[in-house]
Amino acid sequence: MKLIFPSSLLLLFLVLSCSEKKTELTVSYKLPEKLDEVSGIAYINNKTFVIEDSKNKNSIYILKKNGKVDTEINIENIKNEDWEDLTSDALGNVYIGNFGNNKNNRKDLSIDKISIDQLDGDSISANEKITFYYPEQTLFPPSKKELLYDCEAFFEWNGSFYLFTKNRSKGFDGTTLIYKIPNKAGHHKAQLLTTFKTCDDSKTCAITSAAISNDGSKMVLLTHTTIWLFEDFTDDYFTKGKISALELHHQSQKEAICFKDDDTILIADEKKTKDDGNIYVVSLKDLKTKS
Repeated sequence: MKLIFPSSLLLLFLVLSCSEKKTELTVSYKLPEKLDEVSGIAYINNKTFVIEDSKNKNSIYILKKNGKVDTEINIENIKNEDWEDLTSDALGNVYIGNFGNNKNNRKDLSIDKISIDQLDGDSISANEKITFYYPEQTLFPPSKKELLYDCEAFFEWNGSFYLFTKNRSKGFDGTTLIYKIPNKAGHHKAQLLTTFKTCDDSKTCAITSAAISNDGSKMVLLTHTTIWLFEDFTDDYFTKGKISALELHHQSQKEAICFKDDDTILIADEKKTKDDGNIYVVSLKDLKTKS
């Protein structure tokens, strides 16, 4: 028996088939209920560390391999004004980016250092504070068209921090400002290196986290739907190398990214729905093959 489909139904079937794309993310594990606003992640000495953003505890959490909390490290001498990212240096020291600035009106932006030898304690103090300012910002806040000074993304590399601002401007065009700050105690003028544009959709193309591979050959920026991969750059001229937009085919509020190894990426999202609030794992090699 030959089946005949109305042309309208056939067209609908073809559209739905073509639009369905399998997610490129694998859930490694579900985060605990109390960690529903993870904003930073780091992988150090085979352990996963996470932090949460503003209005949460002044704590770093070390996770077990099943995602449950192994250790909660309370940091006594700093306050979670708006912790937005987590990174480490080559020695394994940890740095908290306390520079969330949604309204672009903060004048107390900082990065706090926790030495590696303190990461096995339950209640500790930060060892060092790095404060900084953006010399291009002269109004607090600037006009709605120049809200360029929020930040949720950074990493430490070769003795410097690299920050990638989150654009909150009216008329969003995907621009992120790339700043450099020395990794040493004191108050520093952030050096504007260059700019980079993702896309003009603020819901999917605002930068929420950043990371660099241990070998320094790859750098990634995260948005809610995409990993921007930077390769073949010289020194810190990240935008002068090869740049690829690797689609994840997965929509959630992804806020944290780090390298597990030089190819494997870990991503965390906030728990906005019952399916969110996970640590995901993805291979850059696989993403590049499918892009």
